[in-house]
Amino acid sequence: MNFKYIKNILPAATLMLAMGFTSCIGDLDVTPIDPSTTMEADNDALFNKCYANMAVAGNGGANGDCDIDGLDGGTTGFVRQLFNANSLTTDESICCWGDEGIPAFNYGQWGASHPMLKGFYYRLYFGVTMCNFYLTEASDYNPTMTAEIRFLRALYYYYLMDGWGNIPFLTEVASEPAQQASRKEVYDFIETELLECVEDMSEPKAKKSTDEGYGRADKAAAWMLLARLYLNAEVYTGTAQWAKAAEYAKKVMDSPYSLFTNGNSNWSAYQMLFMGDNGENGASCEALLPLLQDGLTTTSWGTTLFLMAGCWKDDMIEPGLPAGNNTTQNWQGNRARPEFVAKFFPNGDAPAVVPSEMVVAAGDDRALLWGKDRTLSVDDVSEFTSGYSVTKFTNYYSTGAAAKHSDYTDTDFFLMRVAEAYLTYAEATTRAAGSNQVGAEAKAAIDAIRSRAHAAIKANYSLNDILDEWAREFYYEGRRRIDLIRYGQFGGNSTYMWQWKGGVQAGTTFNSNLNIFAIPDTDMNANSNLVQNPGY
Repeated sequence: MNFKYIKNILPAATLMLAMGFTSCIGDLDVTPIDPSTTMEADNDALFNKCYANMAVAGNGGANGDCDIDGLDGGTTGFVRQLFNANSLTTDESICCWGDEGIPAFNYGQWGASHPMLKGFYYRLYFGVTMCNFYLTEASDYNPTMTAEIRFLRALYYYYLMDGWGNIPFLTEVASEPAQQASRKEVYDFIETELLECVEDMSEPKAKKSTDEGYGRADKAAAWMLLARLYLNAEVYTGTAQWAKAAEYAKKVMDSPYSLFTNGNSNWSAYQMLFMGDNGENGASCEALLPLLQDGLTTTSWGTTLFLMAGCWKDDMIEPGLPAGNNTTQNWQGNRARPEFVAKFFPNGDAPAVVPSEMVVAAGDDRALLWGKDRTLSVDDVSEFTSGYSVTKFTNYYSTGAAAKHSDYTDTDFFLMRVAEAYLTYAEATTRAAGSNQVGAEAKAAIDAIRSRAHAAIKANYSLNDILDEWAREFYYEGRRRIDLIRYGQFGGNSTYMWQWKGGVQAGTTFNSNLNIFAIPDTDMNANSNLVQNPGY
C-alpha cells in the first residue's frame, strides 16, 4: 500500500473513553461506550493515523482541529513538545517567549499543571490509543502492518516511560480507567513487544520519498529503539544493558541504511539531512523513521516548521540565499545557551558571524549557529538576540528548487537516524568494557560521525567526549535531556551547570525528582488508580 496520512477515523473524545484514558479528553461531558458495538474504522486509514499522530495535530491542517481536546495543535505537537521537553530543559536551548510553560522549561521548574507537558503526554497517549484500537479491530488484517503498529505503540510507551516513569498502562480496548504500571514493568513490556514484533516487520531498506514504504518503520527502526532502550536501561531499571545496546546498534550499522555523506557544492551532507528535499536528496539513506512533511498536505505548526520558525528572525540572511529559513514564518524564540556553543568553541571564542563562517571557524559542519548581531551570553532571557541563533533546520532545497508553500515546510523530521547507532555503539562498548577511553571499534564509529562533519579526528575519546558528540550531532532533535540524565548531569547534585539552570543566570542545581516529569494533575484527578511521582 502507498503510505500517506489519512483523515480521522473516530472522534478523539469517543476513542479515548473507549480506551480507558478518561483524562485525555479535556472537559467534555461524555459517557463511556461499548466500542465493540459502535465503532467501525477503515483499517488502512486507521493504520496511517497511528503514524500521522507524530506529524500533524489533527485532520484540518495547521489551523484546523486537534486530536487532543482542550489544547491547540501547537501545544500538543509531537515534535514541538519533544523538543521542549528534552532540549529546552537543558544546556541546548532557551526561549524568550512568555507562553505559559516556557519559563518553567527554561528554569527547570515544571510541575503537574504544566500545559505543554500535558500536551506531550496526551499526544503520546492518543498514539497509544490509536494503536490499541488498531490492534483490537485489525490485528488479523496484515501481519506486517500489525507488527508496525506494535512497534509504534512501543515507541509511544517508550517516550511515556522515559518522561513520566510509572504511568497509566493499557494494551487493549477498555472503558475502565487505566491501571498504573511501574517504570520497570513498562520497560519489560517495550522490550518484549519489540523482540516479538520485529520478526514480522519489513526487511531493512533505505528509501526515498518516492519509494514504496517511505515513512514506515522496518526492522532497523525496531533495532534502533531496542538499542536506545538498552542504552538507558540502568536509568529505567537499575540494571545496565550495555552489551545489548551495542548488539542492536551494530545491527543498524550493518543494515542497508547508512550515514549520509554526499553533500553538494552549496550544502554539507549534515545540512542536507534537515532541508526541504531531505526525502529526495539522498539524505534519507540515514532515516530509519522519517515523519513526513509536505507544505501543501501536512501543514502543521508543531513539526519541522516549529524547529525553523521558532529559531529564526527575518534579518537572518546568508549571502546568496533568501531571507530566513525559506518560509515566511520567523517567530524569534529559541536560541542556544552558551554551554552548547562551547561544544564547538570550548575556549569561549565563538565568533559573531553567520553560519557559513561559523562552521569554518569551528572546523565542524554541524556548528550551524548565527552569531551576527547576537551576544554569546544569555543575559536577557526575554530578548531573542541574547544568545546565538540556531539554523539547523531549513526549508531550502539542496537543488535550489522552490518549496511547495511559502509558509509551511516540506522538511521531513528524521525521528531516528543511523548516526544514533554509531554513537550508541561507541558509548555502549566503552561502558561494557568498564573503561573511560574508547576501544578501536568505538573510535572508528566516532571517527565516522566526525568525518562526515569534516571535524578533526582525535587520537582517542573519553566517555565525556562521547557525551559532547551526542550534543554536537543531535542538538534540537529532542534527546539531550535523556543523555544528560544517563550521564548524571541533569537533576540532582551534578556539578554541570548551564546558564539559567534552576532559574539563576550562572546556573544552580535542581532536585533529582525533576528527572521524571509529574503526571498531569488532570490525569491524577480523573483516575484514582494513579500515584503521583515523588517530589510533586
